[in-house]
Amino acid sequence: MHGKKHSLANNRGMALLITLSIIAILVVTTLELNKRVRSSVYVSATGRDRVTLSHMALSGVHAAMALLAKDKEGSDIDSIQEDWANPEKLGELVADIPFEEGGLNIVIIDELGKIQVNALVNFPEGRQFNENQREMWDHFLNLVISPLERTEDTAPTPIINSLKDWLDYGDDDATTGLSGAESDYYQDLDPPYSCRNGPITHLGELPMIKGITPAFFQGIGGVPGIEGYMTVYGMTAAANNRFTFKGAININTADMPVIAAMLPPENETLAQSIYEYRTAMTDGTYTNDLSRTTWYKDAPGCSELEIDPNLLTTSSDLFQIRSEATYRDMKTAIWATITRTKDKETGKWVGSLLSWEEK
Repeated sequence: MHGKKHSLANNRGMALLITLSIIAILVVTTLELNKRVRSSVYVSATGRDRVTLSHMALSGVHAAMALLAKDKEGSDIDSIQEDWANPEKLGELVADIPFEEGGLNIVIIDELGKIQVNALVNFPEGRQFNENQREMWDHFLNLVISPLERTEDTAPTPIINSLKDWLDYGDDDATTGLSGAESDYYQDLDPPYSCRNGPITHLGELPMIKGITPAFFQGIGGVPGIEGYMTVYGMTAAANNRFTFKGAININTADMPVIAAMLPPENETLAQSIYEYRTAMTDGTYTNDLSRTTWYKDAPGCSELEIDPNLLTTSSDLFQIRSEATYRDMKTAIWATITRTKDKETGKWVGSLLSWEEK
């Protein structure tokens, strides 16, 4: 009898252990399943929000393109006095785009307000310096590179010679002076690579060129690099279905270091006067007319100033649009480079994407 009681108790104990084990397994499984479901929902929601962000940023690009197309209908002159360059007007444009949540910020930058890297070489021949561009580069680099920071490779002349060798056609013994660099120099690097020997297609190539360090290109310690003052765009048609880079800079939109580089070295201090003349206002209205390429002579102290006319323009059809979208705790930005062209069928000006990247 006692044996049966012990057997029954043992069976009950075993059943209890099995039941508790099953419950424990179910709890762990349920928790893990719940974790995976929540993770899946989070990933799904994050993916949905990223898609929303991308669409928001793209809508900003298209709105900016429409604004630039409308601007072209009214005038061939492009300047910082226009709506596309006015943060308040761009804010009003964004406010008209219906978003239930999130925000959008747009900045438009004139690409022809920058130094055209590829214009340093005289294309389509592609073998010799474009002399007025070489002089401007020399002045620009002398302004932005401190004498104390110069080395055998990072002084203005070696950088200009190396850039010319990177751009010019051919890869032979015709290195530009003693300080240039052709493919044999780059093949000895780790990792090795070849010289472009043609126009640069992406600004990110510049740090690959002898003498242009990443810090000099991008900036360091709050000091801006040269990246913001350069563009690879500006190609125009030449004879026989060929191309060239004229290198004319829009004085109406150029930043002050670029304006200073355009001036004769002895007149570089007048860049501030020209820069401020563009933005002078009376009762909220811009005071000065910027339609002539020689308007800079009207700026204080500039009546005798002469800028090479080959370096000057007052119009542009190349712009960079930076559209930054925020949604909940997420943020993305699209940087798009566009050109304005006239539609052959409608005769209206439209914007066309040249390149874009999401940051």
